[in-house]
Amino acid sequence: MATSKEFVTFILDQLAGLPTVRTRAMMGEYVLYYQGKVVGGLYDNRLLVKPAPAALALVKDPVLEPPYPGAKPMLVVENTDDRNFLQELVGVVAAQLPAPKVKKGK
Repeated sequence: MATSKEFVTFILDQLAGLPTVRTRAMMGEYVLYYQGKVVGGLYDNRLLVKPAPAALALVKDPVLEPPYPGAKPMLVVENTDDRNFLQELVGVVAAQLPAPKVKKGK
């Protein structure tokens, strides 16, 4: 099942307090970016984020699942209704990721 546009809109609305959040469609699903970094994605109408240590510390009883067969496990975000929590979670994930690589020729 591919992620619905309604779910994408809902998650982007929840993260609207983070000005540089965006998604990119990819094979029926969506990659989630914040500050130019891939922080997670929307898969089968679920939000999954990279399992950064600070993110795991924020979630009670974290669940890790691969977004698709053969992928690395990601943190399943159950509490998508809590806007403040989501913004904090995405922020701590981005803070623990390296800066995006600059593409050659740009």
